[in-house]
Amino acid sequence: MRTMLLAVLLLALPGSTVAQPTARSQGRHVPVELSSFKFTPSTIILTHDQPYVLDLTNRSSGGHDFAASAFFQAARVDPADEGLIHKGKIALKRGESVSIRLVAPPAGEYELHCSHFMHAGFGMKGTIRVE
Repeated sequence: MRTMLLAVLLLALPGSTVAQPTARSQGRHVPVELSSFKFTPSTIILTHDQPYVLDLTNRSSGGHDFAASAFFQAARVDPADEGLIHKGKIALKRGESVSIRLVAPPAGEYELHCSHFMHAGFGMKGTIRVE
């Protein structure tokens, strides 16, 4: 009883905050497949300021990456997942899956491509559209 009363009093203090659930627990999952020279879907549509979990899966026999530097800079990526993004890209080995929790950035169109040599030239590119 005392613990509950203390919690209520702490929440009533000015400047007190309540921890919000992470995007993983409440965000909509968006599956994205990386395969030989394409993203499926090639256009990812999100809503500004909404939580998402990008579930990236490399279905090819070689490595690929999900390069979206401007998107990742503008989005609010869960701090626990920031280490998976290096220089605006997420590298995935063959058969590997990675989930990134984030809150969608301001409305706009963000470029997406695979930065491996010639992959974008062979068609491995897309768009992340935030409405």
